[in-house]
Amino acid sequence: MKAAVLHEVNQPLVIEDISVPNPGPREVLIRTKVAGLCHSDLHFIEGLYPHPLPAVLGHESAGVVEKVGSDVTYVKPGDHVVTCLSVFCGTCDNCTTGRPVLCTDTTVKMLPGQSNRLSWGRKEKLNQFLNLSSFAEQMLVHENAIVKIRKDMPLELAALIGCGVITGYGAVVNTAKVQAGESVVVIGCGGVGMAAINGAEIAGAGRIIAVDTNPAKLQLATKLGATDVVDPRNGDVVQQVRDLTNGGVHHSFEVLGRKETAEQAFAMLAPGGTATIVGMIPFGQKIELHGFDFLRERRIQGSSMGSNHFRVDMPRLVEFYMRGKLHLEDWISAKIKLSEINEGFANMKAGKTLRSVIMFDA
Repeated sequence: MKAAVLHEVNQPLVIEDISVPNPGPREVLIRTKVAGLCHSDLHFIEGLYPHPLPAVLGHESAGVVEKVGSDVTYVKPGDHVVTCLSVFCGTCDNCTTGRPVLCTDTTVKMLPGQSNRLSWGRKEKLNQFLNLSSFAEQMLVHENAIVKIRKDMPLELAALIGCGVITGYGAVVNTAKVQAGESVVVIGCGGVGMAAINGAEIAGAGRIIAVDTNPAKLQLATKLGATDVVDPRNGDVVQQVRDLTNGGVHHSFEVLGRKETAEQAFAMLAPGGTATIVGMIPFGQKIELHGFDFLRERRIQGSSMGSNHFRVDMPRLVEFYMRGKLHLEDWISAKIKLSEINEGFANMKAGKTLRSVIMFDA
């Protein structure tokens, strides 16, 4: 099968012929139909986060089950599924106390370099990425890395739910637990930011402020639920938000993964407010906050994959889409072939696209 392989950081992905074995116990072989290009993949391409190489990247995807291994009871061949990197064991302390996104069982949620599911005609080991490796025509995964969805859900839209949507929506609903009427600011209107805005609208937030420098993205944000837009080029972004809200917001969400915007997210809070850091701040980089601000019970927290319970959350998101509450069609900027993946990432980095998706049957 064909797959896009990252051999070295800051180098183009190379289309290679690779293979996967038949599924073993509790494993599922999936025919990949769609894979989204996520900014998190770009972080690894650029070496901002370490990972054993060479590797097949990709983690936001949907497909159809081809084969199942022994002991698999959840799916059967022909089922439509969405993948999730939040693979869980279901038995560790975090899983059994309701936080499966933080599963600690490394026999299921394998660490980077641990998996032997991919192979090629070389002595060098080919590494699986985040227990998925979606930039390939097939995926071999643990059964607890997928969720079944209804077959009338378009797979190119379902793929978005696998990372970008669940991350942004979940940060609002699961991590921050935004309540009806509360004020929200989202810094960065990419795919995850749009999901946070749409999620805040679904949650009933009273005021939703979108922050970005791209006018087209700000315009789309208003369609998805933003009540106000702020362009940092028009002046101090913190002061703009404070002026709009008479002193600050209940919730801020940073989805860019930058030191300065994480600090701004905290500075925008009203007393008692909470800043949720969703973006992937480069490995090893620190942020600085004013200690005095904590005296007014302001809080800052992280969110991993929207603190999801993806077997519950993702089918609900599908239903939101089917009922017209989740506007997924607006997020896809380009449908591309696997051979066009490097161009897709270049357009992402240049800010030309909201989300590009690889269509494997195209």
